[in-house]
Amino acid sequence: MTENAGARHGGAPGSRGRTVIADVVVEKIAGMAARDVRGVYALGSGFARSMGSMRERMPGAGSGKSVTRGVSVEVGELQAAIDLEIVVDYGISITDVAGAVRENVISAVERLAGREVVEVNIMVSDVKLPDEEDEGEERQRIQ
Repeated sequence: MTENAGARHGGAPGSRGRTVIADVVVEKIAGMAARDVRGVYALGSGFARSMGSMRERMPGAGSGKSVTRGVSVEVGELQAAIDLEIVVDYGISITDVAGAVRENVISAVERLAGREVVEVNIMVSDVKLPDEEDEGEERQRIQ
């Protein structure tokens, strides 16, 4: 009777059932991986960053910057496609930053979410100049 016990249960425990990964999970993984790359100043357009800054100041709106700002994904059962909007620090090669972001995002999503990344589209929406203030920051009147 113990010889047939494995057959009754339908195989290995790891293969029983289905795992669903929400789009927001992949967005967060991609956002964190993109931010880890040297030369990425921020994700999202200037408008999105300033709106996010205002939202962060509102009581009860949560704390910290939105990890998914500037990230959109399409996630299937086996694959994912990712679109990123980034701001690059001035003086660093934009093509090098974009390539490094692409590699880091693909590696992180494939490793952590188990989805094959079919494409990572990157739009560089701005360059952060050394003397620019952040969008949404209040300028001090007295120094």
